[in-house]
Order: sequence, then structure tokens, then C-alpha cells
Amino acid sequence: MAIGSVSGWVDDPRYIPISEHGLIGDLRTAALVGTDGTIDWYCCPRFDAPSVFGAILDADRGGSFQLAADAPARTRQFYFPDTNVLITRFYGADGVAEIQDFMPVLDESREAGRHRLIRRVVCVRGSLPFRARIAPRFGYGAEPHTVHAQAHEAVFASASLTLGLTSTAPLESDGLDVVSHFKLLEGESVVFALDRITDDVHPRACPAAEAEAEFEATVLFWCRWLAQSRYRGRWREMVHRSALALKLLTYAPTGAIVAAPTTSLPERVGGERNWDYRYVWVRDAAFCVYAMLRLGFTSEAEAFMGFLSERGTMRGAGPTGPLQIMYGIDGRSELPETELGQLEGHLGSAPVRVGNAATEQLQLDIYGALIDSVYLYDKWGQPISSDRWDEVGAMVDWLCDHWDQPDEGIWETRGGRKNFVYSRLMCWVAIERAIRMANRRGLPADLPRWRQNRDAIYRQIMRQGWSDTRKAFVQTLDDDVLDASVLMMPMAKFISPTDPKWLSTLDALTTELVSDSLVYRYDPEASPDGLRGAEGTFSICSFWYVEALTRAGRVEEARLAFEKMLTYGNHLGLYAEEIGRSGQQLGNFPQAFTHLSLISAAFNLDRALG
Repeated sequence: MAIGSVSGWVDDPRYIPISEHGLIGDLRTAALVGTDGTIDWYCCPRFDAPSVFGAILDADRGGSFQLAADAPARTRQFYFPDTNVLITRFYGADGVAEIQDFMPVLDESREAGRHRLIRRVVCVRGSLPFRARIAPRFGYGAEPHTVHAQAHEAVFASASLTLGLTSTAPLESDGLDVVSHFKLLEGESVVFALDRITDDVHPRACPAAEAEAEFEATVLFWCRWLAQSRYRGRWREMVHRSALALKLLTYAPTGAIVAAPTTSLPERVGGERNWDYRYVWVRDAAFCVYAMLRLGFTSEAEAFMGFLSERGTMRGAGPTGPLQIMYGIDGRSELPETELGQLEGHLGSAPVRVGNAATEQLQLDIYGALIDSVYLYDKWGQPISSDRWDEVGAMVDWLCDHWDQPDEGIWETRGGRKNFVYSRLMCWVAIERAIRMANRRGLPADLPRWRQNRDAIYRQIMRQGWSDTRKAFVQTLDDDVLDASVLMMPMAKFISPTDPKWLSTLDALTTELVSDSLVYRYDPEASPDGLRGAEGTFSICSFWYVEALTRAGRVEEARLAFEKMLTYGNHLGLYAEEIGRSGQQLGNFPQAFTHLSLISAAFNLDRALG
């Protein structure tokens, strides 16, 4: 079954596919490194700052840090085991060399404010010539800059940001860029270090000995972090890569978790479904907490709970209630959406957007996602504090008054508010989990009122969310359109995974929304979402489908679907938001939502297989 048509490969040699990238970061920001050795996305000094290297969104005006063999060579890319240190290898006729890309995780007590990106080139066999071009373009390519280069140091200065580049190879100015050419013999290396420069942080050379020390410290940091994982199942490598990717998407100063480190990578090449994901979606981050807790990473869950309370996001009662659907990584609530006309977009997919107007939407499901993660943290992590329980109680009290209304739903449609079944489901989850916590710990709550509303939601879903025509639970009340979000029903413990109504729903979804192992969110022709064009399959839904099959007892079918999904990951095991018609990755990359659902599917499938 296929819905619509998503543009396939586009022949433009200036761009490499979204999937041909690895991610590095320092828990403040991140960079994408292509398999050709080019950094074509990097925002400094934090995730939501304007890009310095943005060639992935405009090959001519975005800026990049090119570093590659200056001779014909094949490339392969992999992560240093159990880390987020990325290695790109070049295989030439006369030798083999590799680029080791990493960002040391900041030690605030030692050198607060330094944001350092290190690129170390090492020749491991024979000899190989290399070339480098460092071409930053500040302010999403709109802010002019100057460059001053001498011998082994260059300073790029703009009105809002100054970067210092040091290298053990000679540097030359080339207009607004800096270039370098060098040849390495076996055992030799060259180091490039790019630093943000401030009044307190000055350019500092990174000789071979320091680069080696920084490399070892970064490897040790990631290995120690991953060693906390409790997962020992069949898909350990994939699950741990997903966990490492999720950790890269955390903003350490506040505990925030971004949905993805990029903006405007298209859900359809040439289309308008291009969004900025460098913010904290309450839903995505709450599900991340669930995934992290499953693996034993309780400190990340605690940090995110702190973000919600300390940043004031769980207080007040605006037009969307006590919560917005998303926040800035510093907790700010204003994220105005603008379009950057100076950038052409990835493969010409305009517009390029910064900010996100969805902050103004009402999405009732976020309360269920959040309170479920609080419930799990209280159960598996630390008992929540009395202040946090007051916040939960206030949210549930608000929900009891407001659950029965239309909203924009989990998919953030821009076609008007509807009575989405998934939103009702997650309102039920919010109240049900709060009741569980109150009962287990004897916490104060208006339990008769909470139970009355919980039961009213259940009955409404069963009566109006079920279609006798489709023999399935559907997208909106009293309608017949299918939606993959209802795959969450058995996972949320709303319905037994072997209930006849659920099994019938699973069959209907399989027939209409599943293609191979891939799952479409919904049919935009049957349910207009206010946007033009089709989209790819949604990878989180594909992993939800695996988990739904698992829970329904169709374990071998689930395992085959899961193994198929793994073939759609990139060479490093990373996933964008969607998969296109030709198997290409589409949308912002890598996406937290997809990786957390992979972890959950693997965990439950492992348990079912025994």
C-alpha cells in the first residue's frame, strides 16, 4: 500500500543525501559531518544559534568546513566503539587516512565558555595528500565577516560571533575563506581546532599531544556514560547507538532535549514541509525520558524534570493550559517562526524556517506524555517531590475541565482543530497515571473527580473513536479515517493488545497504512492537514507498529518488521524523521522521536522472544 508520492533522488552534485552524515556534539550543540569529510551543519555556541556551517541548506551560501583527500579516494564512516567520536576513512591508491571528528564535552570548572570542534587527520598506511577549506557563513549566511590568517592561525569575525581556527598545517587566506594543503606519510597527523572566541576565551593551538589527550578524554566520557546502560539484548549495537544519539540531543546546562539538531530538512524534496526542530517538544522529550529510564539512565530523566520545573514550564494557565507544546532550550516560550529567503533549502526545498509557529497550538496529548514520564520516573528513578506532585495535580485538574475539546493533535496539522482520538487517549493516560501515583503513595488528589473524567474519556473513545464501518479505531471522533497514532493504544495500556477490537484495528492499519515494514501517519488526501504535497513514511510509527505486533503476540512478524526497519537506518544506525519512496531519509536528522521508539521496540521485542 502506498499513499501519495514522495520525490525520489534529485541529481544535484552540490548536495549529498541527508543520510550520508554522522553527528558529533558536546551536549550544547552539534555538527553534521558528511561521508565526504565536509561539515555542512554547525550552530555555535548552542543548538538554536544561527548556523556557521549551513551548506546542507544552501550549498553555495550556507558555509562549510571541507576536509578531504586531494586525490581519488573511497570513503567509509564509523563511530569509535561506544562513543560519539566519528571517524571518516579515505582509501586512496597510495595510502589510507582517517579524519577523527569530535567535540570535547565542556568541563565548566576548567574552561567555561570554550566550544571546541576538533578535526584530526591521521595517515595510517602509505601516504595521502589532503586539502581543507574553512568557509564559515555567519547568521545563516546573512551576516558579513572578516578573516585574518597567519601561518597556523585564523580568526573569523562577525558582528555576533568570532571563531578562532588553529592548525598544525599551514593556513592561507582565500578571500573570506581559509585553505590548507598538506601531504601525510604513514604515522603523521594534522590537527584543526575551531573555537568560539570571547573576551574570556582566546584562540589556543591544539598540537598533536593535546589533540591526543582531548581524543582520549572524549572517548572515555562517552564510554563511561554508555556503561550505565542495562540493555543486554539482541540489538545492543543499534539500541546503544540510539541512546548515544539521544544523549547528543540533550542541552546539558538546562536538561532540555531537542527534537533534532537541524532545521528545515525537507519531509518531501521540493516541498514546503520544512520545520525547525531545535527546540524542546514536551511530547518528544517526555518519551525520551521513558527510553532513557528503560536503559537505566536516570540522571537524564532527572535533568529533564528539573528543566520543566525550574524553567517555569509547568506553571500558569495560558490559552493552551499549564503547558506549551514546546519551549526553547533555555525554557523560553516565544519561538516566532520566520523564513530565511537567502537560503535555497536542501536540494531547493524552500522555505527554510527558523522558529516554530506550532508553539501556539493546542495539543492535549502532551499532558499524557509528560505525566506518564513523571509516573515512570517516580517508579523507576526517584520519588517525585511534593512540589512536583502539586504541579501534576494542577495539570490533571486543568485537564478534567478541558479534555473534551478539539485540538491540533500529535501531528501538528495546520488544517484546523479536530477531535483527535489520540489526544483523548493521552488525556486518559494523564489522569490514569496520576491516579496510580496518588494511590501508591497516598498523595492528596480529588480522586472521585479524576476517576469520573478518566472513565468518561474511556467511554467516549470506545463509542465515538471506533468505526463500525472500518472495524477500527480511527483518527477523529465519529469519522472513518485511519491514523497510525492509535498504535499507542495498547502501549498506553488503554486496551488489551489481544482485544478483538484492537486486533481488528491492527489489521486495518496493516492494510491501509503499512508499506513493507514502513508506516504512513495518515492519508493527507482523506484527512487534509493544511499543507501541500505528500510525505514519506513516519519512522516512529514504523517502530510503534513493531511494538504493537509484539504485544499482539505476532512476534515473528514483529521481528521481521524490526529487522527490515534496521535496513532503513543509515550506515551509522541513525534515522531522520521519515523514509521516502526510494528508501531515502527525509526530514530533520537525526530525530529523537525515531530513536526512542527504536529503543522501546527492541526492548519489548527482546522480552517477547525470551
